[in-house]
Amino acid sequence: MKIVEIAEATATLAEYASGLTEEPVIIISNGQPIAALVTLENVDMETISLSSNPKFMALIERSRTQRHSEAGVSSTEMRRRLGLSQV
Repeated sequence: MKIVEIAEATATLAEYASGLTEEPVIIISNGQPIAALVTLENVDMETISLSSNPKFMALIERSRTQRHSEAGVSSTEMRRRLGLSQV
């Protein structure tokens, strides 16, 4: 992992990005991480967009909380709701 203090970050973004095949680049300010450049594998623009959208992430979190509190829906119940035959 390469750590760069923001005040000392003199290279271009392209130069930092070109080194990502070896290690991520962490940008810090006063010793605290504020940004990271990492390689992305097996993702598309939609995935990146949704995973950084606070409203979408809140929706996912509400869904997970509801699933845990209600113990989810059994496959039998889901089949009944969808009008599918029971296995």
